[in-house]
Amino acid sequence: MAIMEEQNRMALDSYFTLGRSGLRVSPLCLGTMTFGQSSGWGCDEAASAEMLHAYAEAGGNFIDTADVYAAGESERIIGRALNAAGIREEMVIATKFTFDSGAKGVNAFGNGRKNMMRAIDDSLRRLDTDYVDLYWMHAWDTVTPVEEVVQGFDALIRAGKIRYYGLSDVPAWYAVHAVLYAAQNGLAAPIALQLEYSLLERSIEREHLPAASHFGLGLCSWSPLAGGALSGKYKRGDAGVEGRLTTIAGPSRGVLGKEQSWVVIDALLAAARETGQSPAAVALNWAATQYRSASVIIGATRIDQLRANLAALDFELPEAERDRLHLASRLPLVTPYDFFRPRRTAQTMGGPVRGWEGFTGLRQTPKD
Repeated sequence: MAIMEEQNRMALDSYFTLGRSGLRVSPLCLGTMTFGQSSGWGCDEAASAEMLHAYAEAGGNFIDTADVYAAGESERIIGRALNAAGIREEMVIATKFTFDSGAKGVNAFGNGRKNMMRAIDDSLRRLDTDYVDLYWMHAWDTVTPVEEVVQGFDALIRAGKIRYYGLSDVPAWYAVHAVLYAAQNGLAAPIALQLEYSLLERSIEREHLPAASHFGLGLCSWSPLAGGALSGKYKRGDAGVEGRLTTIAGPSRGVLGKEQSWVVIDALLAAARETGQSPAAVALNWAATQYRSASVIIGATRIDQLRANLAALDFELPEAERDRLHLASRLPLVTPYDFFRPRRTAQTMGGPVRGWEGFTGLRQTPKD
């Protein structure tokens, strides 16, 4: 698999294998949380289908949905649109289960085998397909044993209902446990993680990405624009903007709503000016080229928004601007990572050693 940072630029049809698998996907994944209006917001079916077709015509092949998106209407729209166009087999459909999708009973949510088996059958009916290419556990439910989850996914693969599976919004130790348990017992292992990642939320670089790189897991990152905070529409001093930034992801999430968020946004705006690109395009390009095996989930409510997002692959982000963004958004060193600073390792280990950054699967970045 070609490492993305070694390419001068990407294209939507620069397919790569996701994690340690043979599944080829696009570097930008079409997120469809906006498909359907059952929840009182989102796009109608015509607008949703238009965006799906535009994405496919541009070379994209990776679609992300979930059983709870628009109360299942997102899956129905995708199924109808792909089958009507006759392109279902050309596309990689990913959907999810975990949350309450309206089914009855105390076991109709969570990650137990009973709910997993019910949920996949319901999703297959809505998608009007015989199988799902990638099935996600939507989130850690804190109670279901890892062993049960892995056994359940393996059973679905053997039954032909799914081809691969991944883990979304889980602790790093949980993902590692799943990989090791699968390997030790001859079961199918997860191929990817789905986690929040952006210039304003880089926490997964501490544990998740080093673990993913070591065990061959791909990354599907969500909210690459931090809920719109990195879109360029927010400026220092705008009335009510600090409250808006806080409500996007909550007062305890990353640096949103704090001074540090403006340091990142200022660096992003400067990088956008230097490259002649929009702030959103720069933020998406950064997210799509940070990790070696990553597909960034993009969403839109209008066709022009989608096309603008797809243009984020049309340029190479200069190293000077990448360094600017890295230094503005870098994570603070916390225990135990402050122990691995170059000066300390030189003192305690007799000389320079390969630093922590070398194990993350990330692009090399300037030393702080």
